[in-house]
Amino acid sequence: MSATRDSERIETQVEQAEQASKTVDESRVVMARSMQPPDANVWGNVHGGAIMRLVDEAGGAVAVRHARRPCVTVAMDSMTFKQPAYIGDLLTVTACLTYTGHTSMEVEAHIEAENLLTGNKRNVGTSYLVYVALDENGHPTPVQPLTPHTDEERARWRAAEARRARRAR
Repeated sequence: MSATRDSERIETQVEQAEQASKTVDESRVVMARSMQPPDANVWGNVHGGAIMRLVDEAGGAVAVRHARRPCVTVAMDSMTFKQPAYIGDLLTVTACLTYTGHTSMEVEAHIEAENLLTGNKRNVGTSYLVYVALDENGHPTPVQPLTPHTDEERARWRAAEARRARRAR
């Protein structure tokens, strides 16, 4: 009888944990913005800083959506620009949560530039950002766990754990 009660208790705890956790899709964000002359240098190439700002805005929205609390950026892994973005391009950032710790969250952001006249799309780059949720006093506060459901989400989680270990060193 004791084993049955223990099994039921464990099953109830698992169900409660699953209800308290969130999925990747619940916080996913797609942000797009047309690149204008103030975003670029004299040759028409969009400044990396303008791209990084949009990435941070999208990543921050993902973190806040997940935590439903104010969040701050604590790290941005290196960003390699694979292709340029130009004045007139539509820059689209697709961002999603890859990992949650106790108070921190990692967000993956994919950046794409589209020439609206030709429809040509270019992969500008990928970046990983870390955010921390804050309580009413501005101190780190716990976040709900993330539950990866697909093989791809689980692979992103494992890769995020490896990045987290590298950052901790």
